Amino acid sequence: MNKRLSFLDSYLTLWIFLAMLIGILIGYFIPSLPQNFMQWSVGTTNLPLAIGLILMMYPPLAKVDFNRLGAAFSNVKLLSASFLITWIVSPFLLFSLALIFLKNYPEYLTGLIIIGIAPCIAMVIVWNELANGNRELIAGLVGINSLIQVFFFSVYAWFYLEIMLPLFGMHALQTSISMLQIAQTVGLYLGVPFIAALLSRKVLIARKGITWFNTVYAPKISPITLIALLFTIVVMFSMKGEMIMRIPMDVVRVAIPLVLFFGIMFFLMFFVAKKLGANYADNVAFSFTATGNNFELAIAVSIGLFGVNSGQAFAGVIGPLVEVPALILLVKAAHYLRKKYYNND
Repeated sequence: MNKRLSFLDSYLTLWIFLAMLIGILIGYFIPSLPQNFMQWSVGTTNLPLAIGLILMMYPPLAKVDFNRLGAAFSNVKLLSASFLITWIVSPFLLFSLALIFLKNYPEYLTGLIIIGIAPCIAMVIVWNELANGNRELIAGLVGINSLIQVFFFSVYAWFYLEIMLPLFGMHALQTSISMLQIAQTVGLYLGVPFIAALLSRKVLIARKGITWFNTVYAPKISPITLIALLFTIVVMFSMKGEMIMRIPMDVVRVAIPLVLFFGIMFFLMFFVAKKLGANYADNVAFSFTATGNNFELAIAVSIGLFGVNSGQAFAGVIGPLVEVPALILLVKAAHYLRKKYYNND
């Protein structure tokens, strides 16, 4: 098992790009298969994608020692910098990049703004795991970001779509996003794997002990994350394979500001955290939290407000297609930065 996991880890970037290619080819040459995937939906939630995301997040969350969450939040300066960059700098940066690159494509611009106001609560846990970040810290940050999203996402949407857009010469857009809609999305993609992780730790540790859990159970479930990640990528890209081949330039238009956004956010948070004295594991957790976005929520909101065939929804689904390769490259960058700046960490 260890050898297979090591082999999977060693060539992860290759597997991800192959999964993307396979998904695109399936979507283009066998369109009936992704059409079947799309039919397996409840409201705006696609069941195959939801299952993939939940399975992907369960192993890292199951390894979290929830008793250590308090210690993970001991550095007030780092936490303050993290929330400032994640909730103030991040949405304004993507708003600015969308205006620069997509001013003539208002629907795509709006879609990116919606992405920008929703920090990641799902796949960021996977990127943190692949980069050997602090599991307890990432779990705490994701939990807090989830609560902030539930209570303030609607306020952010109102501010950026109804107040900020007119200030830059664009038409204001009316929004009607309820806290219940947001809570349902957060509950599905974060609540389900969190509860599963808590229950499995409580029950299995009580029966088998912490040593067995850490040395036997945790290694056995670890490959689920990577397998579920590859499955999710194939499904996601297959659903949009025909579209990617049909209007590739629109994909590129949406991708350019997103790629710039991911790069700027990751390195900004990384070097700010380093300046404030963060160790590598904490730095990675802060950096990926600031970089990732909650595309599941953004897509659900875009479809609910503008319709499934809208440009906003198109930008939403392009988001994770860009995030996957961009963030896996940033995982590589994190390992490089570890060797460069944290050689003795």
